Amino acid sequence: MCGMSQQPPSRSSASPPKRPDASMSLLTNVMDHSLDDGYAEAAARRRADGQGGLPRTLRAKLGLAAGLVLAAVVVTVGAAQARISAPTLAKEREQLIDRIQRETSDADKLKSNVDELRDKVEATQRDALKKYGGDKAETVSLLAGGTAVHGPGVKLVIDDAKEAGQGGGGPRQSNSFSDRGRVRDRDMQRVVNGLWQAGAEAIAVNGQRLTALSAIRAAGDAILVDNKPLVPPYTVLAVGDGKRLRSGFQDSSGGVYLHVLEKDYGVRASISAEDEVRLPAATSLIVRTAQPQAGGADKSGTDTGKGTS
Repeated sequence: MCGMSQQPPSRSSASPPKRPDASMSLLTNVMDHSLDDGYAEAAARRRADGQGGLPRTLRAKLGLAAGLVLAAVVVTVGAAQARISAPTLAKEREQLIDRIQRETSDADKLKSNVDELRDKVEATQRDALKKYGGDKAETVSLLAGGTAVHGPGVKLVIDDAKEAGQGGGGPRQSNSFSDRGRVRDRDMQRVVNGLWQAGAEAIAVNGQRLTALSAIRAAGDAILVDNKPLVPPYTVLAVGDGKRLRSGFQDSSGGVYLHVLEKDYGVRASISAEDEVRLPAATSLIVRTAQPQAGGADKSGTDTGKGTS
């Protein structure tokens, strides 16, 4: 029987599969050793001395039970009080809502009364001007901005730069303004003054009629005209000879200033002559001064030496 060499059985040299969390060794270590070694040793000593775990004496057990009962009583009383006070809070809320609605309704009525009284006062003022001012009444009302006007003029539209809001430097940043591409109140002031200089007879900005007492100011980034905020784009309408007014404005200091804003800061603007523009009357126009005027006439035409101006 011939001998044949037997080969030793082959053993698999493949390594054991890796743990799924092998790549998270730090997290695994934290989970396996959640308690610091020093704290673990202290807890072990306490258990060895019989100090760890639940209380073993009757007195300690009674104290623990009393604490648990007290905590349960506190939670129960709090829940009961919350449940009892819920209808009261709901009732107070409804009363508050009703009060707000009543006050809002009263405010609306008062506003309506104020508007009616204002109309009566304006009508009385117009009658007085017609009675004592004669033909001057309409001229005075027109110059004061108390009459809506229409006629030829110009339409000037000014808007912020396209990149407005991204900030920038330059001289326009001197007054704590970080956005040089945004139209400011001082820009509108110069533009409006340029239109007056060019011969405008009446001006309105976004529907707000300008008078001799009008103010263009700023509140943060917003432009206010007579304390009313405006939203860009700003539409400025001016009554006058359209072509002459347009060329006169472009040659004025306000027009030159606006051209610099367009060229250096990207502010967008366009001006065009219009065959007809319509401007509303100024709101809340108040007669602040009045004095006798010599030469006033009564109904019979006799000079009474009295009058108003």
